[in-house]
Amino acid sequence: MAVNAKKIAVYALVVFVLYVIITDPAKAADYVQIGFEGISDAAKAIGTFMTWLADGAQN
Repeated sequence: MAVNAKKIAVYALVVFVLYVIITDPAKAADYVQIGFEGISDAAKAIGTFMTWLADGAQN
């Protein structure tokens, strides 16, 4: 039962994404840019944290 619900949720998400892309490509591009900026910021924060740890966790 849970597998079927998961499949339905994935299909619904795919249909929604396709709908947004087809009806408003500019807004879809903005969403993608926001997502990549978030991933980039997260990677920078992890890098800063790892550098801080490698430096002995000093302030």
